[in-house]
Amino acid sequence: MTQLDPLPFESPATETDLAVMREQLGRDMRAVVSIARRCACGRPAVVRTAPRLEDGTPFPTSLYLTLPWLTLELSRLEAGGIMAEFSDRLTAEEELAAGYLRAHERYLARREELGTAEEIRDVSAGGMPVRVKCLHALAGQALAEGPGINPVADEVLAGLGADDQQLVCRCEQGAR
Repeated sequence: MTQLDPLPFESPATETDLAVMREQLGRDMRAVVSIARRCACGRPAVVRTAPRLEDGTPFPTSLYLTLPWLTLELSRLEAGGIMAEFSDRLTAEEELAAGYLRAHERYLARREELGTAEEIRDVSAGGMPVRVKCLHALAGQALAEGPGINPVADEVLAGLGADDQQLVCRCEQGAR
């Protein structure tokens, strides 16, 4: 296993965080390990989850975006066809493809810190390493890890003004 530096923004998940995420997503989060990134107001932005749910089901998305405004913005971009554009760029731009492959490998190593699930051993998230399938998963990785890890997510987040180290708050209800 590759030794990674700790996630720079990670903090324990509290009961309040679980309640906020229930409000953000409209359901309970399962297999929560920690909060990998918070909004500037303190609310969860990215949750870190175990590679297996409580019932044993493998769960590949170990960095999961919960921030409502950003989830909405990314959904709008996805509906506009940006994922196909990025997937095409991965086949045409060697440097972008190489960076995306490194992001995939890092995602796998980061998840392995929490345990293993043989069924998803080589499956990361967001379509990595060959296509762009889910901007939400990619943004979760970029926000949790910091800039320079996932070039696709970095580019998308920069376009939305969500790439700064403080993650400017756009939550409607403020801090909890």
